[in-house]
Amino acid sequence: MSAAKDTADTGPELSISDAESDLEAEQEDGQGPNPDDEQFGHTDILAEEHEETIGSGARDADSQIDHLASPQTRLAPVIHERPSSADGSLSIPDDTPSLKARLSAYSGSPTPSSRPFDRRFQARLSSPQHSSLAASPAFLHSHSRTTSVNSQLIPKAEDIEPDQTSWEIVRWTRLRKISGAAFSEVGKRSFGRPVCIAISTTIALGTSKGLILVFDYNQNLKSIIGSGTKAVESGAVVSISISADHSTVAGGHASGHIYTWELAKPAKPFLHIPPVDKRRTPDADGHITDVAVLHLGFLGSRHTALVSADDKGMAFSHLATRGMGIVARTVKTTRILGRYPEHTLSSVPQRKPSSVLAFSPLPLGNAEQASDTMGLVAMLTPYLLVIVSTTPIAQTQYKTPRPKEVAAHSAMTAALAWFPSVKLKVPDKVTSETSSKVKLVYCWSNVLTVLELVEIESSSSSRAEGLPDLQFRPRSKWKAQEAIAAVQWLGRSVLAVLTITQQLVVLEDSSLRETNSSDLVQKHIYHVDLFSKQLNMLVEEPDEDDASMHGVVADAFYMSFRAYKGRLFLLGFNELSFGQLSNWADRLLSLMEEGNYIGAIELAISYYTGEADKVSVGLPDDDDSRHRMVLDKLLEMISASLRYTFGKHDEANGEAPGSLEFQELATVCISACVSIDDMYFLFDEVYPWFSEADIRDTFFEVLEPFVLADDVQLIPPMVTKELVSFYMENNLSTRLEEMLCHLDPRTMDLDQINSLCKRNHLYDALLYVWNQALDDYTTILQDLLSLTENRGVGEAATEPLAEAQGFSDASKIFPYLSYILTSRAYPSGKDMDGDRATRAKAEIYSFFFPSSNNSSPSDGPRSEMHGNSSFPNLRKVLDFDAPSFLSMLNEAFEDSFLNGTHDHITNDIPNQLSEGQKFGLSVHRLWIVRILLEVMVPPRYGPEDTVYLHMFIARNLPKYPQFVQLPGHTLHRILIGLCEHSAEDISEDCQLSVEYLLSMYQPPDVHSLIPALTQAGFYRVLRSIYRSEKDYAKLVQTCFDEGPGNGSVVFDCIEEGLRASTGLNDKQVDEVRKVIKTNASLFVERGVREAAATIEKCAPSMHETMLDALDMVSDDSQKLEYLRTILDPADPALERSQPSKRNSNRTFVELYVRLLCEHDPHHVNEYIERLKAGDLRLEEVLPALESSGAIDAAVMLMAREGKVREAINRLTQHLDTLAAALLGLLDAAAESPDMENTAETAYDLVASIQKFARLGIWLCQGQTRPSDQAKLQLKHRKRAKSEPAELSTIENLWLALIDAVVKVSKQITESMQLSAWSDEANGRAGGRRSGQQPFDASKLATGLRTMVQETFTALLSATSIPQGHEALRTDVSFLRILRAFLKHASASSPSLANLRSVLSTIFSAYSYEESLLALANRLLDKDVFVHVEEADRLSRRGWRPLGQVCEGCGRRVWGPGTGGTVWEAWLKRDEEVAEKVLQRHGPNPVYDDRMENGKGKAIQEESRGGSVSGAEVQKGKQDVSGSGPNENQRMVDGKDEVSSPLIIFSCRHIFHRMCLEKMQGPGDVAENERGDGPHDGEDFKCPLCVSTVDSRFQAW
Repeated sequence: MSAAKDTADTGPELSISDAESDLEAEQEDGQGPNPDDEQFGHTDILAEEHEETIGSGARDADSQIDHLASPQTRLAPVIHERPSSADGSLSIPDDTPSLKARLSAYSGSPTPSSRPFDRRFQARLSSPQHSSLAASPAFLHSHSRTTSVNSQLIPKAEDIEPDQTSWEIVRWTRLRKISGAAFSEVGKRSFGRPVCIAISTTIALGTSKGLILVFDYNQNLKSIIGSGTKAVESGAVVSISISADHSTVAGGHASGHIYTWELAKPAKPFLHIPPVDKRRTPDADGHITDVAVLHLGFLGSRHTALVSADDKGMAFSHLATRGMGIVARTVKTTRILGRYPEHTLSSVPQRKPSSVLAFSPLPLGNAEQASDTMGLVAMLTPYLLVIVSTTPIAQTQYKTPRPKEVAAHSAMTAALAWFPSVKLKVPDKVTSETSSKVKLVYCWSNVLTVLELVEIESSSSSRAEGLPDLQFRPRSKWKAQEAIAAVQWLGRSVLAVLTITQQLVVLEDSSLRETNSSDLVQKHIYHVDLFSKQLNMLVEEPDEDDASMHGVVADAFYMSFRAYKGRLFLLGFNELSFGQLSNWADRLLSLMEEGNYIGAIELAISYYTGEADKVSVGLPDDDDSRHRMVLDKLLEMISASLRYTFGKHDEANGEAPGSLEFQELATVCISACVSIDDMYFLFDEVYPWFSEADIRDTFFEVLEPFVLADDVQLIPPMVTKELVSFYMENNLSTRLEEMLCHLDPRTMDLDQINSLCKRNHLYDALLYVWNQALDDYTTILQDLLSLTENRGVGEAATEPLAEAQGFSDASKIFPYLSYILTSRAYPSGKDMDGDRATRAKAEIYSFFFPSSNNSSPSDGPRSEMHGNSSFPNLRKVLDFDAPSFLSMLNEAFEDSFLNGTHDHITNDIPNQLSEGQKFGLSVHRLWIVRILLEVMVPPRYGPEDTVYLHMFIARNLPKYPQFVQLPGHTLHRILIGLCEHSAEDISEDCQLSVEYLLSMYQPPDVHSLIPALTQAGFYRVLRSIYRSEKDYAKLVQTCFDEGPGNGSVVFDCIEEGLRASTGLNDKQVDEVRKVIKTNASLFVERGVREAAATIEKCAPSMHETMLDALDMVSDDSQKLEYLRTILDPADPALERSQPSKRNSNRTFVELYVRLLCEHDPHHVNEYIERLKAGDLRLEEVLPALESSGAIDAAVMLMAREGKVREAINRLTQHLDTLAAALLGLLDAAAESPDMENTAETAYDLVASIQKFARLGIWLCQGQTRPSDQAKLQLKHRKRAKSEPAELSTIENLWLALIDAVVKVSKQITESMQLSAWSDEANGRAGGRRSGQQPFDASKLATGLRTMVQETFTALLSATSIPQGHEALRTDVSFLRILRAFLKHASASSPSLANLRSVLSTIFSAYSYEESLLALANRLLDKDVFVHVEEADRLSRRGWRPLGQVCEGCGRRVWGPGTGGTVWEAWLKRDEEVAEKVLQRHGPNPVYDDRMENGKGKAIQEESRGGSVSGAEVQKGKQDVSGSGPNENQRMVDGKDEVSSPLIIFSCRHIFHRMCLEKMQGPGDVAENERGDGPHDGEDFKCPLCVSTVDSRFQAW
């Protein structure tokens, strides 16, 4: 411990001096933020200033950690204090179950309730639910001991990372000299405010006064460029760039000028590219005057080739020639993006505004690519990403639109950055390439996308120029939480993203996973609004097609956020600063300096395993390289931490430090050794510190979960011995046993372990050690079986606890055998190696089922020669627990080992097999079954044991019929044995076993087994037998005998037995029905609905029997359910099935109605509506209907029976009753204590009155029928004129209904007006009934008026008929009924004032409805008139021919030049029409008036009979005829061609009909001649268009 003492004061001597050198040696180029990254082929060192360094990502390479901070200051995790084992906490008793509890939990043999042949044996240590181990006494904390070590010691990377205050994500350094020179008040007055920055071997700042300030890395101002030149007159430098050879700097000005300067000669510009004036030089290309050049860059390695872009969305490439002597340089400018603004009229739609939001040429890397010579430029506009090659000509290489993932109404931002191709020190594992691909990252709003450039073989067009074909492939995409303002590459696989809220996010390129983030608000990064003026119209006018355009235009940050060689440079409003990501060595060092060595070791472990961020902290992805870099530092930190911690322990003069500190140290040390797979370091270097300090208990407690997780399997023998001693001294034997079962036994002292396990009953561990270390599977079984022989003998008999312990130990035989015989290692349950498992099985089978007297399995057992001495081991285990052993064998029988011999094992390893193993290889299932049958015989084994043997054989016999074949007498004996079981709790298992056995064994006399099966209660077996023999009577009786536990089996059996397809004869059917009748009470008890449905389907004649049975076993409610099922099923399909049979028995229907009246009166009316006439007798149900209040149902039944008058009288009587009830309620309402319920009752009574009024209307309408005697109608009409006639029967019904309805309405209305509920009375009594809510009188009155109005409306509908439907006229007269009603009203009431008010309200409502109908008719007539007028106008417009001549003969047919004969023929035709009309009608004044009034309908009707010579409009064509000769007249076949009718087709071609018939041919002409009149033209087709289109079907 001297070493520890020497370091107690100074802390751990940990050296990370080589951290940065190893990083530089192992890191791939560009992989992470490597300070010496060669991506641009240059190395520079920035000078120190006040201990601030621009350079290495780690601390100085020569720095060492000499001491740590005090333990009080380190940030240790907060864990509850808990006593250590040194404090006596090991006296806490182990919570392992007691022996008695374990015995009861195991319960020996598998009880019948646990289904012995369905369960699987489970070892205690392999089943977490069976493990009830206590947590460590030395670690009383919330972490579970059974939790996996990964979740406990190596959490996720974000959890491993310490608090962000432990180290800076980016170590920022303020460039004080530059900031003082450029941002001071003097500097601002002299040079202007810095507005943009460019970084290379120099730092260049562009200012608002048009100057460029150039600083070196010592922060010295090297040049002030532009002073005294025209550059200062060109406005602010808004963009700046440095050439690849660092010799030239270029600046873009706000006025559109571009200047380039040689750094070696900054006095005058090297190149000047002025803007163009399109008014003077319209053909010249270039930036327009006063348009700011926002982006600028050099192409490739040339300092005479530039690209630029302005805020108007235009981009140009500039190529300058070499100047010779006095010959000035010339610049060729080419437009590569955008259009010049056009000054157009306001009516012309303007193009959408645009601008170049982001812009960058491809820089050069240290790996040559063909694309380097093409001058690639990437540009982002609000709409597109465009990549253009400028060499040899400008050409678009790639274009993609704005992604759809951009959120609507988000900030409009854009950013992009190239990463060139660089050389790789380690070739790519997948592609074996030695250089990386060119990559482009671009962002729109919050969506970031990475493109990869792939150069493919050039096409024929570009092969001559030596240029490749470029293919850009989107590789990955990432969405930020807010818009992205700028993006830069910090390395080949690290991205730096700046959001609009100035949050810095670091991403890994491969996965685009966010590794770190930092807030840069305090840096006050310079930003300016450059694009909102240009894009204001775009974002303020929302686009329905693209909502993402509608938002705000964010400020630009790109000119202030630059990266160079893994460093970030920030241009702020008041300073210039740079930063670099802290690498892995920095972070470890930071934690160690804080004294948090636990956190440092955990972080180093995560770096080693690769679970933490790798690339962003400078670690390679390659595991081997990363392991080499981290391993030595990790071991150094562990050693230093051990020296420091135990040095403090020695310094404390024996005082025990906090156990938490040692626990955490042990945890991280063991976790580290597990991660690096170095157990020697753990036990040779780490463990001795704990052992010498006498705190081994802490180490062992921490080691335990690692052992249980199989992370630590090899422990040296000396450590194992101390481990065993520790756990045994503290009574933790159960946990020790579990640990031993996870360790490699080859490192154990077998003698010590053997004696230890036997002494402490750790037989799980003992079995594991014998199996794994000695490959012995039966020796230990001898010891376990010996424990079974000592039960109840000697001293053990007087010690119940010892007996229980022995029973528990011996019971481990069964899970052990189950595991081994199914190829699983005990007790872990892992799969065993094939050959090893085979040898183990053979050894065990030969142990229990050996060869007797040199017999072999094929010969069969010969135990009778040896009596009880044969198979001693088998007898011992059967004597101990036969059911468990047989259950284990049931599981082992599933293994394929017992399928046959294993000759290949015998031939391969003959010398490695013992004689017993060789015999065990030939053991099969039949051999085992025969031995068991021979051994398990009385009197040694009683029925309680042999029944399990019978179940075992019965269940396995159907599974393996090809392997297990037994004689019939043996199977019969097994069957009888299963039936003679005595334990009720295994009855179900025995029955299941019988079913298994009978599935493949057919007894010779089944009927002889029925008594035994019945006595055993095997009803499923009996049902199967009876069903196979079609003895359905006994089958049904068996279902009844079985009891109610069989569910719906009895219904299925009855339905099956009485089904016609079953084929039973009448006698058999009668026997089944007799059984049902005998057990009717039991039958309905199984389920009333199911019983009713079954009887209705199979035996409807037995309903009465079932109802009688219900009388004995239940009340009327069950009978109601029974009848409802057969008469009123809820299932419509069941209702439609056999409806006649369902409603044929009136007795059942009447009984059902009476029961409904008693139990469910609301359903009576619904059911009666579905009944037909004659389904029930009125006198049988009327009393029940009356008593139950189902008046509506009674009325319907009376009407259905033809007693209409009685029905209406009963209805009016009930209306009077309801009215009286309502009147009484209104009179007593003033004194009601519960006004709310009273009002609700009143509303319900009004609703009932309305309901019965509608019922009366339905009744009267049903009696109203159309009259077939027209004479009777005329007779009634004449009688109505002369004298009033007597009312008919139907009219009397209407009159009675109206009288009753009006009477009720009048009485209630008068009562409400006179009662205290009128408006005046309410006002008077308001104070007396304060807090009471009065009736809503208007609601009651409205309901009553509605009722009266519905009645009169129904009467009008019944007495009124539409015009033209005289056949529907009835003999019911509304006027006669109204006259009779008024006569009755006048006779019953001296004053008709109240009646007048009621009727006036009704008729005013009718008048209002009539006004609405009249208004609707007027609106409809107007709308129809408009449409008809438009249709008439279109029809009168006609068709206009294409020409004025006939298309057939070429003669003029209409228009000027046709002569007067056409007009004369028209007048003649008109006179002929008028003459024909006069001859037909004669002089008719009415007709003349119609003619004078312009009624064209008469003219059209009368002219249809004559020939039309004017115009004949038909479907698809129009005929126009004229008569009279003219100069063009000629005769065709004796007819006047000119007078022939004209036919116009929809194609507007016109023909004489005669010409058309001639052109179509004689056949067509003969066919078309259908009379003397004009042809209807249905068969005419235009000869000119018939080849292409049918003119008849053309649109008008």
